[in-house]
Amino acid sequence: MTAPEPPLALLAELTHRCPLQCPYCSNPLELVQRSGELTTDDWRRVIDQAADMGVLQIHFSGGEPTARPDLPDLVRHAADAGLYSNLITSGVLLNRDRLATLDAAGLDHVQLSIQDSETETAERIGGYKGGHRRKLEVAGLVRAAGLPLTVNAVVHRQNLDRLEAMIDLAVALDAARLEVAHVQYYGWALKNRAAFMPTLEQIERATETVDAARARLAGVLVIDYVVPDYYARRPKACMGGWGRRFLNVSPAGKVLPCHAAESLPELDFDSVLDRPLDEIWRQSAAFERFRGTAWMPEPCRSCDQREVDWGGCRCQALALTGDAGNTDPACALSPLHGQVFELARTESASAPPAFVYRRYGNA
Repeated sequence: MTAPEPPLALLAELTHRCPLQCPYCSNPLELVQRSGELTTDDWRRVIDQAADMGVLQIHFSGGEPTARPDLPDLVRHAADAGLYSNLITSGVLLNRDRLATLDAAGLDHVQLSIQDSETETAERIGGYKGGHRRKLEVAGLVRAAGLPLTVNAVVHRQNLDRLEAMIDLAVALDAARLEVAHVQYYGWALKNRAAFMPTLEQIERATETVDAARARLAGVLVIDYVVPDYYARRPKACMGGWGRRFLNVSPAGKVLPCHAAESLPELDFDSVLDRPLDEIWRQSAAFERFRGTAWMPEPCRSCDQREVDWGGCRCQALALTGDAGNTDPACALSPLHGQVFELARTESASAPPAFVYRRYGNA
């Protein structure tokens, strides 16, 4: 097999600690405790190894990465290594002084999550009182500091009807980019799928809203938007394809092809505490398992889109079919696609159940 190209970006999940309790949390079911997190020196070595192997970008994430007091040190280390740094944050632990410290350390970009355009619903979804107001304040601080801002709006049946208001909010916050991110149903979000699954009519209206906003806001706001998998006809190229462009390091040091890959029990993931990052990227059995096209079953193996979508999402294939090696049911060519579509229609037609919030106590 041809040696893989160097990854474009590293997602550095510094911690699973987070003051929010989002029911769609993308962290694994088993959370890493603070005592199990990589140390500052461990992360410095990871950053150096990433730069040496050709990584260009580092995304500091969590949990909530600002829960780590050494975040400015890691941002500075990334800047010294020549990496473009992005902070993925809920914003609720930031203030003017902390942001100034990160800016001075060399932070290049901030991605701020929002749960809704309306305070009451946003705070009900995030399970954090006062969070929405704090996020709006932090967005202002980010732009006042001259840092570029991306707003990440996680959308679902309980807020999708306010998508236009969320787009307007992103403009008001002077964001350059808006990610309209539909909930992905694996990990903790799978427990809340019935509470979040939108109707087909909501999806159709949302697509029309985004198309109109893109035309209206050309040159003002870039909007990223992908139809949610359960209503799609073609799967997305998850993370640009398994083990092709991105890698993820968990708080404990496990190296993953995507942030949700620990949901695949068949795979053992190497740790940066045991092997160099570049060696894991090139030789790890977990990365090789679904890299490229040789692993694909039919109809993927002979599909002319196999090097476009790279087989779709392995975590979703496992969640919906029981086998991570199956065709992603988001694809219309999957024999299970019709069942998944009907599942979405059925769940979205019922009253949404109460959220099961994400807390350390129920990890």
